Amino acid sequence: MGDTNEARLRTDFPVVRTITTRWSDEDVYGHVNNVVYLSYVDTAVNGYLIDATGSDTRRLDAVGLVAESRCEYLRELRFPADVEVGLSVTRLGTSSIVYRIGLFQGDSDEPAALVHYVHVYVDAKTRRSTPVPDVIRHATTPLASH
Repeated sequence: MGDTNEARLRTDFPVVRTITTRWSDEDVYGHVNNVVYLSYVDTAVNGYLIDATGSDTRRLDAVGLVAESRCEYLRELRFPADVEVGLSVTRLGTSSIVYRIGLFQGDSDEPAALVHYVHVYVDAKTRRSTPVPDVIRHATTPLASH
């Protein structure tokens, strides 16, 4: 799913956030359903942005909307066990941020999934493209410099 130099192992991600799996996350096949993986990603990215900025990012003049996501499923996630979501930034553009995200479970340094995730920033009222807010740029810069 991209450049082989991109973050892949748990130690390659500068920030790791823990998500607790829920009973309802598993499907009839006995593993976390694929659509839930992106819910974990949304929770980790937005939780990080809120914590790192010290503000409710939903209240900014510009908000990040998901413009693209792509997930490479490598192994199953299961309930009950926490999922660790590794965050890194591969591109910090004028109006967008491209994240590289790894989902891990258990002691393995190998990911259960790798995700390409793009936030495009838009004016909260007009929904027109706008620059990434300084507070968000400041919070995500460390994720790109790893």
